[in-house]
Amino acid sequence: MPYVHRDARGQIDRIHREAVPDTEFLPPEHPELLAAVGSSAKSANFAHLDTGLIRVLEDLVDVLVAHNVLRITDLPAEAQQKLFARKHFRDRFQRNALQLGAPEVPLGHDSLIPTVAMPVAPSRAKRRA
Repeated sequence: MPYVHRDARGQIDRIHREAVPDTEFLPPEHPELLAAVGSSAKSANFAHLDTGLIRVLEDLVDVLVAHNVLRITDLPAEAQQKLFARKHFRDRFQRNALQLGAPEVPLGHDSLIPTVAMPVAPSRAKRRA
């Protein structure tokens, strides 16, 4: 339920999910509420920040997988699907983009899957002579 706070001029300056002091309820389809949410410069700035943060999180997952800190299969299936879908979308449209710190990955492979063999720890079992 949207509750709005108005400034001294009567303009909506904050929107809350629940009632807090000095707020009033507006139905979700109210024109003032739609105008405040849809065309607000603040909304555009938040959307831009969210997009940037999503990219950072994707890159973080790539690095964690590449360093064997995280396996892509450790994530829920929905998260894996979303990551792969975004990764493939980015790859299709940004083939020539600068990739700082990204491991070298042959074309056709997904960087979420490590391509470098990791050394295997020697067995602790003692050999019988």
